[in-house]
Formats: sequence, structure tokens, C-alpha cells
Amino acid sequence: MTMAKPSIPKGTRDFSPVEVSKRNYIVSIMRNHFENFGYQPIETPSFENSETLMGKYGEEGDRLIFKILNSGDFLEKVSEEELVEKNSKKLTSKISEKALRYDLTVPFARYVVQHQNEIEFPFKRYQIQPVWRADRPQKGRFREFYQCDADVVGSTSLWQEVELVQLYDSVFSDLGLNGVTIKINNRKILTGIAEVIGASDKLIDFTVALDKLDKIGEEGVKKEMVEKGISETAIEKVQPLFNFTGSINEKLEKLSELLSSSEEGKKGIEELRFICDNVIKLGLKKAILDLDVTLARGLNYYTGAIFEVAAPAGVSMGSIGGGGRYDDLTGIFGLKNMSGVGISFGLDRIYLVLEELDLFPETVTSSTKVLFLNFGESQAFEAMKAITTLRNNNIKAEMYPDFAKEDKQFKHAQRRNISFIVKGINNDLFILRNIISGEQVEVALDDLIKKIQ
Repeated sequence: MTMAKPSIPKGTRDFSPVEVSKRNYIVSIMRNHFENFGYQPIETPSFENSETLMGKYGEEGDRLIFKILNSGDFLEKVSEEELVEKNSKKLTSKISEKALRYDLTVPFARYVVQHQNEIEFPFKRYQIQPVWRADRPQKGRFREFYQCDADVVGSTSLWQEVELVQLYDSVFSDLGLNGVTIKINNRKILTGIAEVIGASDKLIDFTVALDKLDKIGEEGVKKEMVEKGISETAIEKVQPLFNFTGSINEKLEKLSELLSSSEEGKKGIEELRFICDNVIKLGLKKAILDLDVTLARGLNYYTGAIFEVAAPAGVSMGSIGGGGRYDDLTGIFGLKNMSGVGISFGLDRIYLVLEELDLFPETVTSSTKVLFLNFGESQAFEAMKAITTLRNNNIKAEMYPDFAKEDKQFKHAQRRNISFIVKGINNDLFILRNIISGEQVEVALDDLIKKIQ
């Protein structure tokens, strides 16, 4: 009987040493800039009490949360009648009290409320951890993936939004991603538009349709709006939005005209004007700031500025980052009026973009720099003494662990992309070979260090 080959669950991945090195490279750059901007790291457990997560993401979100069965006899609290009834909602609460985290935002809100007496507000935190969603696996969509979030809670100042745009720019510039577009909009503007066209009761339908302009075009959006019960007259009033071009200031002037009768809309314009003016005055390194009135993410969540980051032109990829202002993050746990603003980096997508554009430095995946071949016990101790010195000089070095044919050891070094091998030791002199060039020299330890560095 043949044993079944082991496998992993759909929607999960193994990561090779090269892939982990590349991911760590991205994360190290993010972490460096997060901390430069004053953000402090936190971590939360991989699983939370079910009551913390359930009901926070809407019906669809609740369905995608991975539930964890109670330990031991998980059916202990379930009656015969309930088993026969097969009511999954009722059963779930009795057999599962914990769940894997769905995102980093709700656990962060729980963290702030739970530790409010220890936290110094405004509180700037960053968090880089995996999350889990019982989603249908497909290309670019996984059931386990990393989120990289930076948030400020306890401040309503728009300087935080300005700073978050700068943070995006700093990270992407350092990664070599030139021409990234940071799109910005404001929830109040979307509310104002719905108000002036007489479709306030259809705000969600209106904005969800508008958000699809890039994908389905003007006619497609109009058709969807009509299907959702938005009148032809209302659609006619928003006609300018379908060809909304020009500089940020020109767009703001057009919006001022369109929203002159909406107080909420005017507030949104003023907020955007403050953020955009100051970002432009301070300057960006490589990113492009653009006002996109069709941007409508997280409508049941965001209350002010909305961000979305698009990859450089020519790269076929969805958004690689996003975020916005939320006025009541912690209200779901009873702590009212705690405004916050935050952004997220799409680690997996950023990885794919860097890969496509060949932007990973060669050094990222470099492993061992020099391999000492093993010629038996007589030289092994001397080799390990030299290796210890190399490691103390921050040079990655190792010895082939087993006494084997030279050819086998050499091929091992080649397959691992190791640049140098030490073929032997003669009277404190090391026979060093550069695998790439084929050059071979006999050098003392100090010169060996210089050659390899």
C-alpha cells in the first residue's frame, strides 16, 4: 500500500528560504520606516474570543471567520435536540468559543480598550502579523496571509493623514517602487454627492457602483445605478464625475461647485484641501498623489479620508495598500469617541510587484558566503576556528558537515549559490576558490576575510 503524499490545506503556502528572505527584506524596510515615524510595535494573539470578532465584519465576514473547536469533548454542552435541529449558528456558540483573527483592526480596537489605562494617547502602533479568512482560494487570494498596518488613535488632527501619505512614499521609495500612485478621497464627499443628487438613501449602492468606473466603464456604472433604483436625473447630475480630470486643485474647484449646497460635502473638500496642500508643499520622493472621487472603500467603516495605493503604471496588480480615517474604532467595545486613522500595506502584492519589476537586490537572497570543504578530522578543527573568526566579522560561513568526495561538496556549494569555497588548509594558509570566476589563491586568514568581504 502506497502512502498518501502529505499536503497542505488549500489557500495556504509553504515559503522557501529565498521567498522568506525576500519577504523579510520588505518587512525590514517597512519596520524601519514605521519606527522612524514614531510608530510602536504591538502583537496580538493569533486567535481571539469569538465574541470579540463575530458581528464586526458583517454577515459575509462572519461566514469567513475560522472557528476553533473547544478542546476535549466539544459536544458536551450540545443537547440531542440541538444536534437534530442542525442550526449551525446555535451550535457554533456552544462548540467553539475562539476563532482565528480575521484582520488586525478589530484585535487592535480590543487591545486599545483593554489597555486604555496603560496607553499614552495619541497612540501610534504598527503590527505585522498573519490573518486567516475562510475565503475561496484563487490566484492572489489566500486563506492565510500577512497584514502590515500602521494606525494612530486618539487624535483628530489631519496632520496624521499628511504623515501617512509620507509614510507610504518613504516605504515605496526605499523599495525602489517609483511611480506608485497614492489615491485619496473623503467619505464626506461621497455623502455630499449622494445628498446633492437626492440619493442619500442609496449612498452605498451609488458609491459601490461609482467605485467600479475603472473596471466596467461609464455605461456599466450608469446601468448598475439604474438597476439599484437611482434615477436618471440623479445620474445626470453626477455626469462630471465620469470624466474627472485635472490637477488636484482643479478637481477640488470642480467639487466645490458640485457640492456647494452640501455642508458635509464642503467639510470633506476642506479636509482634502488641507491634506493635499501640505503633502504637495512638503514634497514626495517618488510617489504620486491623486484625488480620485470614485474611490469608495470601507464605507461602513471610514468616516473621513480614504486611501488606496496603485502599483506603478504597466504593472497588472490590484491595490497594494489602503486605509482611511475612522471616527469610532473602539466604540464596538464600549470606548466612545476615539478617532483614529490608519493604513495597510499589501505585503503579498508588493512582493509580486517587486518580483515582476526585478527590484529585489541580489544580496537579499545571499546565504552562506563561504563553504569550507570537509577533508576529515585533521583539518576540521582548524576550519571551525577560522569559521568562528569569519562569523565574528559578520561573514556567513560554514563547513560541509560530512567527510565526502570533493566533487559532491563542490556541487553542494554550487546548488546553494555559495560564492567561495575553502579547498584546504596548509600551514595556516587557506586555499580559497571563487566559484563564479574560478580564481584560486592561497591566503592567510586576514587576507581571506578581505577577499570574501
